[in-house]
Amino acid sequence: MPFLFQAYPLARAALFSMDAERAHELTLSMLRRTHDCGVTRALLTRRPALPRTVMGLHLRNPVGLAAGLDKNGAYIDALSGLGFGFIEVGTVTPRAQPGNPKPRMFRLPRARCLINRMGFNNDGLDAFIANVRRSRWRAEGGILGLNIGKNADTPIERAIDDYLMGLDGVYPHADYVTVNISSPNTRNLRSLQSHDALDALLGALRERREALADQHGRRTPLVIKIAPDLDEAGIDAIAELVPRHGIDGIIATNTTLAREAVRGLPYEDEAGGLSGPPVHALSLTVIRRLREHLGRETAIIGVGGIESGRQAVEKMQAGADAVQLYTGLIYRGPELVNECVQALAAPTA
Repeated sequence: MPFLFQAYPLARAALFSMDAERAHELTLSMLRRTHDCGVTRALLTRRPALPRTVMGLHLRNPVGLAAGLDKNGAYIDALSGLGFGFIEVGTVTPRAQPGNPKPRMFRLPRARCLINRMGFNNDGLDAFIANVRRSRWRAEGGILGLNIGKNADTPIERAIDDYLMGLDGVYPHADYVTVNISSPNTRNLRSLQSHDALDALLGALRERREALADQHGRRTPLVIKIAPDLDEAGIDAIAELVPRHGIDGIIATNTTLAREAVRGLPYEDEAGGLSGPPVHALSLTVIRRLREHLGRETAIIGVGGIESGRQAVEKMQAGADAVQLYTGLIYRGPELVNECVQALAAPTA
């Protein structure tokens, strides 16, 4: 791997001495500067290649970036230099909102975890779309997912309105659209995973997608992102409703509310979603049960706790068609992308 990627552990020491959210912003800013200067493009002369087709989309490799790292879609081209096969940005809400009060992101280095309660902080749909349109990633053959959510002050009984507004806005600019109904940081959002609420939401999205497909002359895949904390009945309900409404895929999973794996560590009692290694096993359980019910017709993207190539392989063995990274990047750096691709390319994967 290029020296820049191998040097990440040195940079991490400095970044970890800073507030977590400030370090996040600084890293993205520095990455954009190196991209704009042509440094990352020069260093990554060969992108990790392992072509896969998922939901009819041709991925350069099945290792993607999870939503949340680039909420406003402002760093798509800079992130493209890290070797991802696909990139997902957001979550975007119809109107700009500040998110939850700071501090709202916490590192737990001994467990290699993060806790965040960001709360869909973003600049709103118009700014998001403008950023996406400026990026070159799709024009250069990259696959881009756009992740939509509801505003915090929109009553849950009117959540469908926000999702339809988001779908209308992002549809022409997305290779696939993710409907985020599983963040623990927007009040009552996870109630949309219940059978009746999800049935109504997916029905409305299906109808609007059909109209948009006619309008734009193409059918953009729709996926939903679900929580790792669902019980078996909740997983089964999702597995029933997704094919009924023609939803193309499921991202499994978001962050967890569980804290057993981090008991006794600083910040263990901070509100928010926990990401990192403890989510891996939870995600595998969800993926296996979904695949058992869905067969091979519905795509599953496995995310949560991947910090090694071996864990990427385990996600695929459980039934995922592709994987996404986030917290593992914070602790391992961009070398993790190539490691995962290489592990998935191995004959035993």
